[in-house]
Amino acid sequence: METIEREPNRMAQAVANVARRINATMEEQRDSLDLSDCGLVSFPDGVFKMIRSCTDNIQKISLANNQIKALSNKFFLTFTQLREVDLQGNVLTTLPEAVANMQHLISIDLSRNKLRVFPERLTDVSSLQHISVEGNQITDGRRCGRNIQRVSVRKFEAEPQRNLKDV
Repeated sequence: METIEREPNRMAQAVANVARRINATMEEQRDSLDLSDCGLVSFPDGVFKMIRSCTDNIQKISLANNQIKALSNKFFLTFTQLREVDLQGNVLTTLPEAVANMQHLISIDLSRNKLRVFPERLTDVSSLQHISVEGNQITDGRRCGRNIQRVSVRKFEAEPQRNLKDV
């Protein structure tokens, strides 16, 4: 009986933690939202509603070290001013099509996820300067497209940083 009672309590604490972080971002008019290490399996719909008034101010979001399986198009269509996205340490296998519309995105960290194929939609993001995909199981870097060779890509921890054309 104790373990059954602990689980809802843990979930309630996680929800309260997310709400506190969102409120702090809004009250302090921060340009970043840190929801790392919150035990999330997806980006909560409630966050879109809570933060609706300041999405244009958000330039950096960290969702690192959660259990996020997928992000919706809505995420990238809502946070259009993002310059940095930290998604490391999740279980993402792909990115939604809307990531291609991120006109201000400079850096995206996708390290330690479950990617098997390089997210080709990132090749459409002309502002992108840094992509980290180390710790994934990407087997064919040649499928990333020619127009992303200007981007610094980190593929494996043991290898030095290099341009995508070298991958």
